[in-house]
Amino acid sequence: MRTTDGSTATARVLRTPRVAAVAGMISAVLLGVAVLLVRLAVPEHSEDAADWIRNTSQRGFLHTALMLLPFAGIFFLWFMGAVRDFVGAAEDRFFSTLFLGSGLLFVAMLFVLAATTGSLLAVTDASPSASAGERVLWQYGRHLVLELLTSYATRMAAVFVVSTTTIGHRLGIFPRWLVWLGYLVALVLLFAVGGEGHVELVFPLWMLAVSCHVFVITLRRHRSGGRPGPTGADAA
Repeated sequence: MRTTDGSTATARVLRTPRVAAVAGMISAVLLGVAVLLVRLAVPEHSEDAADWIRNTSQRGFLHTALMLLPFAGIFFLWFMGAVRDFVGAAEDRFFSTLFLGSGLLFVAMLFVLAATTGSLLAVTDASPSASAGERVLWQYGRHLVLELLTSYATRMAAVFVVSTTTIGHRLGIFPRWLVWLGYLVALVLLFAVGGEGHVELVFPLWMLAVSCHVFVITLRRHRSGGRPGPTGADAA
């Protein structure tokens, strides 16, 4: 954007990271709640299928998760675009490709997960009692939902964390504790998911930490009147 005095361009640079931070916070909260609801609703063990089909509260959890996932994906895309715009010409092509590709694939996995969960609800809501055929369909849907969440979406999230952390570290916009946290979260998402527990929640927690850091640093720069942009001084 060209301006005569540069004030508009400066205001744009100041706004971008704050928008990214707010979008990241909203996406982190929505995603964390949705993942938690899916984990609470879908049982880990296949022998619980008949009880789940008759449990209306667990189906209610999934209905709520279905309403939250699209908005979590939308705010996540906004967060990605704002962060990439803030990095600007300083971005590394290799890591920016990983950042963009893994982020888009993660959102795609979220929407596939939502569609699969909706289909599972449609099938199991067909009858108040669990027939043999309904249990078979439920077992397939249960396995597919958990695989999408724990094996695919979380792996794409791990790549996104690695690329974002590396970009932030190289540009000096992430402090050391956030860099180590990012790599630790990536390792957890790559190797520790798939079992019992709610390990996937470390990703929205990492997003919340990054968004809060960007928001605080940007607000501090704005109040001090300093020029925004990635500098090594912020990593201290």
